[in-house]
Amino acid sequence: MTRPSHLLAATVLGIAAFATTLPTAAQEAPNSIVSLYRVAPGKHLEFLKWMAARDAVDREIGVAATQWYAHLSGDSWDYIAIAPDLDEATSERSDAEAKKRGLTTGARASLEFRQVMAYHTDTLVSGPYTAEQLVEQAGK
Repeated sequence: MTRPSHLLAATVLGIAAFATTLPTAAQEAPNSIVSLYRVAPGKHLEFLKWMAARDAVDREIGVAATQWYAHLSGDSWDYIAIAPDLDEATSERSDAEAKKRGLTTGARASLEFRQVMAYHTDTLVSGPYTAEQLVEQAGK
């Protein structure tokens, strides 16, 4: 295959993989939390290590991986994360595993987290959807 053929094949495979993750009109998409982070000056590496430790906990208990996006240009945020919205039982398992690893949890973890944060937001969302699926839902 020539290089353009490889690119085309990879693109088609990528689109097919993405399409299989989209809910059908009859399915309810799982909820996720979209978090936007503006890290305190000079605290970026500390923030990333803090989050990587929590991502490792999630992996250990079988939670889907958080998707991370790093800012390149434009607005003033540093990172965006899209993570599963955990139910209470999974959150408790996560806290238990974090404690086993010597990580903070609860209010203490919140205070620790805020030491590296300038600003952040968390938004509950459902998806991913195609625009067509959203049009279908709006018509219901």
